[in-house]
Amino acid sequence: MIRNLEELVDNGGTKFGKERRDALEILDGVLEKMNGYNLVKSSLKIENGFMNIKGRKINLLAHKRIFVVGFGKASASMAKAIEEMIDVDGGMVISTEDIELRKIENVKGSHPLPDRKNVEATEKLVDIVKNADEEDLIIVLISGGGSSLLCMPIVSLNAMRDVSQELMRKGCTIEELNVVRKHISRVKGGRLASMSRAKMISLIISDIIGNPLESISSGPTVADFSTFEDAMEVLDKYGVKNEKVRNFIERGVRGEVEETPSRLSNVENFIIGDISMACRLALEMAEERGYNARIVSTSISGEAREMGANLAKYAIFHPRERIVFIGGGETTVTVEGEGKGGRNQEMVLGAIKEIAGEPMVFLSCGTDGIDGNSPAAGAIADGESLARAKKLGLSPAMFLENNDSYTFFERMGDAIMTGYTGTNVMDIQIIIKK
Repeated sequence: MIRNLEELVDNGGTKFGKERRDALEILDGVLEKMNGYNLVKSSLKIENGFMNIKGRKINLLAHKRIFVVGFGKASASMAKAIEEMIDVDGGMVISTEDIELRKIENVKGSHPLPDRKNVEATEKLVDIVKNADEEDLIIVLISGGGSSLLCMPIVSLNAMRDVSQELMRKGCTIEELNVVRKHISRVKGGRLASMSRAKMISLIISDIIGNPLESISSGPTVADFSTFEDAMEVLDKYGVKNEKVRNFIERGVRGEVEETPSRLSNVENFIIGDISMACRLALEMAEERGYNARIVSTSISGEAREMGANLAKYAIFHPRERIVFIGGGETTVTVEGEGKGGRNQEMVLGAIKEIAGEPMVFLSCGTDGIDGNSPAAGAIADGESLARAKKLGLSPAMFLENNDSYTFFERMGDAIMTGYTGTNVMDIQIIIKK
């Protein structure tokens, strides 16, 4: 999946080329195995008319019709696998992928901010959900990015976009952002499932630390216990003044708008992929290559540049050699500059000074293939990257100040390019110490 793998290896020269290749090929293997198509194929078994998922058997023959709806960066890949395994009657997914499906319509939407096409596709998807009856089954395919791709705001689309963008720029957590999204949406926070008379089975690829079902893609098929008061607290915490959104949330606080449903009886939700699975795969592949390997954490959070420096220090002071450290999670970037980049590239940029002169390679990558507002998935650096940057006249500190990590790594030739990968289980870090 890594389009420029050989260039990234060559940039390490004879000193770091092997370790760069190992880190990148481990990453490539993880991205392949965590693709939505492969996760569905490995999670489901279809036998004698039954669908078996995590020990739960569902009788497919008991349902008159089977529909598929989905939303998220991996939903089209997931739908492709479903079509190969089950004779479905139709459906729709809203994704970021160019995948042609036979019976399921795939609409390519915009991300990270929705546009009118997302809204129009969501309206059609809702019609499928509403028109299914008690004898039907709806298989719902959910992955990261669904909060943007499944979009039917109660407030105006522009108001919803503006508030989402402001909260992201101010470094709010995904859970906080989704509390607000749920309360200004007609489909999030369990509302999609509440529209249907049919039985629903949701297959979910988690992109949030701890796999909180109610937050992944803003929980369209999950009972929701957050409130309008919680949404208002988020707006107040980050100083969001958008009048249209605040007025609507205030109406909800006063009890003038119905809360998101706290009970749902027609849906079962199953996690089929997450960052812990990705990190375990990376560990196995590192051990197969003869390294000692350990997972540092699958819940890394905090400011990206600071976490990059901290992870580098941890690896430097660890007493073992020839070891691979694996991390996963989702950091944040408080945007103060005008540059291009994302949390993975900013994390690696924050680590460059720490690993200078050390026998070390540091990689961080977004498993969805897109990091922030850049075309890169992440970046890689090694113990000679700082010296190489100085020869090119590049100052890591200046690029960090402008949140311009992509420009730095693009000039270094060390931006990892994959395009959309068909999955999204947050970010993964691979650090190799020679």
